[in-house]
Amino acid sequence: MKKLLVVCLLFVSVFSNAQQTDYVDFRRAEALLVFNQLAVDSTTYNSYEIDFKILKPTDSIYLDAVNMKFKHVALDNSTATFKNDGKRLIVFNDFKPNESYKLSFVFNNAPKKAMYFIGWEHEGKNQIWTQGQGKYTSNWLPSLDDTNDKIEFDLKFLAPKKYEVISNGILKSKSDNLGNILWEYDMQKPMSSYLVAVAVGVYNKKTEISKSGIPLEYYYYPEDSLKVEPTYRYSKRMFDFLEEEIGFAYPWQNYKQVPVHDFLYAGMENTSCTIFSDAFMVDDIGFNDKSYVNVNAHELAHQWFGDLVTATSGEHHWLQEGFATYYALLAERDIFGDNHYNFKLYESAVDLGRQDLAGEGTSLLNAKSSSLTFYQRGAWVLHALRGLVGDDVFKKAVKAYLDKHQFKNVKTSDFINEVERFYGKSLNTFVDVWIKQKDFPVDAAFGLLQNESTFINEYLMVDCQAKTSKCEEYLKYYVSDEAKVKVISQMPELVTSDTFKHGFKVRQAISQYVRQIPKAIKEDYETLLDDKSYVTIENALYNLWTAFPEERAKYLSKTRNVVGFNDKNVRLLWIALNLNTPFYQADNKQGLFEELVSYTDERYNADLRMNAFNYLNLMNACNDTCKSNLEKAKSHHNWRMVKFAKEMSEKLENKK
Repeated sequence: MKKLLVVCLLFVSVFSNAQQTDYVDFRRAEALLVFNQLAVDSTTYNSYEIDFKILKPTDSIYLDAVNMKFKHVALDNSTATFKNDGKRLIVFNDFKPNESYKLSFVFNNAPKKAMYFIGWEHEGKNQIWTQGQGKYTSNWLPSLDDTNDKIEFDLKFLAPKKYEVISNGILKSKSDNLGNILWEYDMQKPMSSYLVAVAVGVYNKKTEISKSGIPLEYYYYPEDSLKVEPTYRYSKRMFDFLEEEIGFAYPWQNYKQVPVHDFLYAGMENTSCTIFSDAFMVDDIGFNDKSYVNVNAHELAHQWFGDLVTATSGEHHWLQEGFATYYALLAERDIFGDNHYNFKLYESAVDLGRQDLAGEGTSLLNAKSSSLTFYQRGAWVLHALRGLVGDDVFKKAVKAYLDKHQFKNVKTSDFINEVERFYGKSLNTFVDVWIKQKDFPVDAAFGLLQNESTFINEYLMVDCQAKTSKCEEYLKYYVSDEAKVKVISQMPELVTSDTFKHGFKVRQAISQYVRQIPKAIKEDYETLLDDKSYVTIENALYNLWTAFPEERAKYLSKTRNVVGFNDKNVRLLWIALNLNTPFYQADNKQGLFEELVSYTDERYNADLRMNAFNYLNLMNACNDTCKSNLEKAKSHHNWRMVKFAKEMSEKLENKK
């Protein structure tokens, strides 16, 4: 069994760990990671060096280092006394205040989390990528788990020639080294350890330059060249907008975005190097359904809120996620308009209200709050606060907050204090209602939206849960497409041929909610198969195939070459319907079945595999190959895949 094994060479001078803050100052980390094509159980050691300054007398210092092995540990080039407890490397000495020291050693590790080796054992993508959010970087790189530690990381990597290596900072040099390539990345400013990242794989790159001169690097798989523009659409525009809107220059040397296979989340804001799920690599049609725009803007906003200024603890996590969510909404408003912005706020207010009704609401300062609270309530706080204090005060306060706390850690009071300073009034009441109290102020939120947006007032006015004569009129004219979608969701029977003449959202809603298709709109409904939407095509194909059995061959023939997203949503449905249309003999059905089963293999992405498993389960056709792949899925690195595999295995057992 072969894969790339990581071995590391690290030179560090680092900022302080929370437990060491009072007595040691670690400032800078320099690391070399070596990726070799070796057997899994092979071990290779490399060297490491760290400089630090002692602030108060102490008899030990430590680095977080999970399941690592160390050799040749030396302090100022002399043999050092140390302990490795499996979680930390602890070095003992009579450390003197105001003196600087250099620690060096050789170490080896085989990460079980935070660094993921994708595809090496089953002819997949052949990638390595990291996800250290929280305190997990120490699983692959000796570092400091506490987010309050800010470190300047300068990383080097040795990797086989065919692979690109992308990491934090600017690529300082790239050179041939005994058949491998040595990549040297340079950071100039400190960051928390959880933001250190590397991605290794086969990539091409497109580069743009921001208005302020920052290089913007967009990575993509060579086979995805046609997806580059729709995936990264509006990237430069959003970068330029956020720099101007925030009023604080982008704080890093460049900005890179890298798609990876089976990422754990939508994206991660590693400093200057966002890693995101390749499920967002879309073509022109996919952009209409599932664009990367919001995730793109969110991770970019984190470069200021989270990376430049970092919350001191989970209690203040909203200072990262709420700010990133809010500024992403502002970037989207610049592109898609005020109605889009207000409707997103409306939807989040509804969700937050429902969370409270379910008894799951929490204060924004509760470290155990839900993502909905941290992200959406946090964004609402900023929207409401800006409305209260005005644009000028708000923007001055944000800039001052970033100026004052750049490359440091922050609490909620740090931000509120800056707003109060420019506002000239206390914000205690605002903080109590919007931030501290358990329940989200949903009535106040709706009141703000209704005062600010005629679009939202119109949307709220439209309600067809109790049918009135107005409902038919709503679908004909004057209300927004969002309001028409609301009508269709409540009363799909009102859809007529004229309804199909409206826009993308309305037509997609028809495909979603009109499942029983009257013959009067059959021809209009068939036109949905031509829409520039993989969601609409998937819904319409299934509904038409179900409603008109005698014309199934026509629908299958028309959609034969449609694949859909990276999870092949349309293709998998097409195969399943084809296999269940006995009279349609235009294809080798055994070959189609084998294709469907093949998508359960671990070389494919998790979403595609789960879709394939689901169809095979619905068809009672999960054969031995399917079951074997399902068993392998239980050890997948992505928790969603693992949970799915275990639940489906239970269902199959219950069917016996």
